[in-house]
Amino acid sequence: MRFSKLYAPTTKEAPKDATLPSHQFLVRGGFISQVGSGLYNFLPMGKIVFDKIKNIVKEEMDATGAQEIQMGVVTPAELWKQSGRYNAFGKELCRLKDRKENEFVLGPTHEEVVVDIVRNRINSYKQLPLHLYQITTKFRDEARPRFGLLRGREFTMKDGYSFHEDETCMKKEFALMEETYTKIFTRLGLDFRAVDADSGAIGGSGSKEFMVLAQNGEDDIVVCQKCSYAANIEAAKRAKKVTTIEAPQADLSKFKTPDMKTIEDVCNFLHVDSFYSIKAVVKKAIYIDSEEIVVFFVRGSDELQEVKAINACGAIDLIDAELEEIQKVGLHAGFIGPVGLECVKFYIDFELKEEKNLVCGANEEDFHFVGVSMFNFKEERYADLSAVKAGDKCVCCGEELYVTKGIEVGHIFQLGQKYAKAMSATFLDKNGKSQPFYMGCYGVGVSRLVAVMIEASHDERGCMWNKQTAPYLLDIIISNPKDEAQSIYALSIYEALKKEKFEVLLDDRPERFGFKIKDYELIGFPYALIVGKELEEGLVEIVERKTLEKTVVKKEEVLDVLRNLLA
Repeated sequence: MRFSKLYAPTTKEAPKDATLPSHQFLVRGGFISQVGSGLYNFLPMGKIVFDKIKNIVKEEMDATGAQEIQMGVVTPAELWKQSGRYNAFGKELCRLKDRKENEFVLGPTHEEVVVDIVRNRINSYKQLPLHLYQITTKFRDEARPRFGLLRGREFTMKDGYSFHEDETCMKKEFALMEETYTKIFTRLGLDFRAVDADSGAIGGSGSKEFMVLAQNGEDDIVVCQKCSYAANIEAAKRAKKVTTIEAPQADLSKFKTPDMKTIEDVCNFLHVDSFYSIKAVVKKAIYIDSEEIVVFFVRGSDELQEVKAINACGAIDLIDAELEEIQKVGLHAGFIGPVGLECVKFYIDFELKEEKNLVCGANEEDFHFVGVSMFNFKEERYADLSAVKAGDKCVCCGEELYVTKGIEVGHIFQLGQKYAKAMSATFLDKNGKSQPFYMGCYGVGVSRLVAVMIEASHDERGCMWNKQTAPYLLDIIISNPKDEAQSIYALSIYEALKKEKFEVLLDDRPERFGFKIKDYELIGFPYALIVGKELEEGLVEIVERKTLEKTVVKKEEVLDVLRNLLA
């Protein structure tokens, strides 16, 4: 391609709302253009990168025996009502009606549709397993679209769905997809980790996210310094905390603690370490058609992890409770404890189970209990509630955990029978009995990966594409297009490489050399060949974008050098 013919509108200025390098450089480099809030068009170079990523995903998926299909973006709302997600999904689900008042949704995910495709068509266990996937447009009505392609409203995703006769078969496919995704992201040249994750609105019994480690990542990842354990902060686990600090000694005694409403105040007043205290976190739980005050109890030295708390109580969301709401249900803010608490629903962190010599609120204004033992609570009261922090110990090997940043690029789920049961999708098993399918679900953010490639590799000048995803491998820059010798030589190299099927761009624009170099650095092709005045001496320069190192090469040898670099 000649740069003079390429539609690549580069700019010096980034969009005002662009805070991340990928958003800035993809717009400035002429890869994408914004058409609305969270809505982007791919321009020619962006489409090349997108297709390269999509092809790698498709090749690896096809190699597993999965079959590609295409499902519509617009889905009848009735299918979502059958699964129970029409109301539960929240405002991110874009709902609409046609001229006949029929209800539809713009699909952010396609579990319901694929179940409808399979039910009444797959009737026997002999037809299983089956894995169907697509690479298509999705829409999620984000409240705050931001970060360019990383959190847009419209996006392209590879989503696959597998159907199985039992849990063992489902887990086997889950393991195969973990292996397949590892191959995809390795081929893309990314530094990533597969981490334990929360299943969120998709649901199911277990899931893993694939996170690219990046400084600007929006997710916190807990990683072990020694073993392979890694998890999203929302699903992270740790070894139970212990301490050598002496515990307070008392037999469930009630102490007056006037105006001592914080853990710090109470512990200082009673001369007790916060490890031996119980913190009450009061939230208002929001359900599909109701709301209620719920209390979560964690160790005083810990913090509540909100997603874990949502999973514990089955809410759609948790919001902070107002003081008036707390008082209305009979709670005394600052003095709330699990002992004798009956006026509201409450949950206790697993690590407090069977602990002794603890301090907690006495559910009475200005009073706390000392010497509390956690032995008499029902099993259903306990849940994993605490946020894992850097310095906590690994649940697998006991070494220290650290927290880093990551960007989610893939997510795989063990759905179990959730959707098949809800939508009456069944088959006949080996015994001739009707059973709901076991399902798996597997997603890759294809359009998001275009931005992730930049977040993973850039500098202050612009993008640094690797050879796997670069729109062109080489930018041949004619320093002075008016110099006939430079133009003829550059064109000869361009034609020779193009004939050998190398992806090459010839910058033949009548622009200043400095302007062309800045465009090269902004766009980020892996290599540039600079044909300048040194050609008179039989020399040209090759520049590597990642290091900006220049290598002087004899003009007669340049083709061989370039073949080795670009291969």
